[in-house]
Amino acid sequence: MKYLLNDFIVREYVISALKEDIGYGDISTDYVCKDLDDNFSFEVNLRSRQDGILCGSSVFKIVFDVLSDKTVDVQFMFDEGDIIKKNDTIAKIKGSPRFILTGERLALNFVQRMSGIATYTRKFADILKPYNVSIADTRKNTPNFRIFEKYSAKVGGARLHRFNLSDCIMLKDNHIALLGGDIELAVKKIKNENSHAHKIEVECDNYNQVEKALRAGVDIIMLDNMNLDEIKKSVELINKKAIVEISGNVTLENIENYAKTGIDVISSSSIITKAPVLDLGFDYI
Repeated sequence: MKYLLNDFIVREYVISALKEDIGYGDISTDYVCKDLDDNFSFEVNLRSRQDGILCGSSVFKIVFDVLSDKTVDVQFMFDEGDIIKKNDTIAKIKGSPRFILTGERLALNFVQRMSGIATYTRKFADILKPYNVSIADTRKNTPNFRIFEKYSAKVGGARLHRFNLSDCIMLKDNHIALLGGDIELAVKKIKNENSHAHKIEVECDNYNQVEKALRAGVDIIMLDNMNLDEIKKSVELINKKAIVEISGNVTLENIENYAKTGIDVISSSSIITKAPVLDLGFDYI
């Protein structure tokens, strides 16, 4: 899967991260490797220390490609999205110790974080699968790490929300407040300017707002922080005339209750912001 992760874009991020990490040189590695034969080859294994979902293998490879001009060989034993188990050998890395030791931490940072998000997202997606309800992310991303977080959520089974502010029109509470709470006026102004290619979504906090959004003819209605009774009542009113999304206070423990209400999408920042890193490490042969 290469969705979002075009190599030329990833390479720019990796170069920036390497500049930050290396500074003017990896003095620890440079001094240790002094006087080693240029043909000296070093081999390590990437191993899993817990169960999870593999994500970020292509980014991992690019770290070493950039550092070594593609002279470090990285061979993965698993594909993106595969289940990995504790103590599995995930990849073999072979080449100059100078490049392997310098790139080790950064490569691990990418693959651990990305695999952690994919693993956590999969837990939500698996619960929702029987109900034909999608889990989606939000724009609560780490600045300048968005493509990696969204890609990881996708690998984990999420259907992605808008990537940035230009993807979709989303009227939130503050947009509506700016017009005195008049949802229909806000949507009318949007429709006068909007491209046919952009859907319109409105965030609703209560049933009355849902009525107004429905009358305005929006494409997506988000039920924000509503309780189960309010959601069921709103779903009945909407009656498939718009996509129904819910958001707010969603957890692994309560997500199935929301899925049973007849909604279409559950968006949650937690699949990214609360995902722990997956514990992976280098074992030296």
